[in-house]
Amino acid sequence: MKNLHNALLLKQLQQLKELGYKYTDAKPFSYEEQNSLELPNELNELKKQAQNCYLCSLSKHRNNIVFGEGNKNADIMFVGGLPIEMEDDAGKIFLGRGGEMLTAMIEKVLGLQRSDVYISNLLKCHPLNTQELHETPFHTCKAYLFKEIELVKPKIIITLGKEAYHYLTNETSDLKDIRGEMTNHKNFRLMPTYHPNFLLKNPSLKKEVFMDLQRVKGLL
Repeated sequence: MKNLHNALLLKQLQQLKELGYKYTDAKPFSYEEQNSLELPNELNELKKQAQNCYLCSLSKHRNNIVFGEGNKNADIMFVGGLPIEMEDDAGKIFLGRGGEMLTAMIEKVLGLQRSDVYISNLLKCHPLNTQELHETPFHTCKAYLFKEIELVKPKIIITLGKEAYHYLTNETSDLKDIRGEMTNHKNFRLMPTYHPNFLLKNPSLKKEVFMDLQRVKGLL
């Protein structure tokens, strides 16, 4: 929630600067303001709020937001990085060959249906291929992801790719050095592994992801 407020504040300061102002009495986020800035406590309402979110530049070019989907009480949650163009067009998460691979991983390795898990992304909007991606959208949008985690209450979160792991944990370790390692967090366990789209380009690494998911299956 702090990220959303800070993004609004930054936008306001930039607008004032463009108008020629050098100073403002806008105040930074304070803990006392948190209750008035709470996100909805229901996933459908949270999705509606995201659909009306224009806090970063990615919102200018989106066709649809790509919100999380799946079992609202899932034990396992997958978190990717950002939507692709196909998903932006359809408003659906993990489509195409990468989505097919993720579905196969869930069904063939974990022995579950895709509808048994919850799947989300850090970003809810698709960046243009020509758009340089800065950290601001990630920091702004992850407030929605944290709320999804709070509402779903998964026992295990599997991050797909380096962005998901980095922005969820603030750790900067190289993914190849920490993939498959299970760490304990306040209310869940977290394990990073490779993104399905990365595996499409590096099929030799599929075996490592298979081993990672086998470890998750053992915990279930």
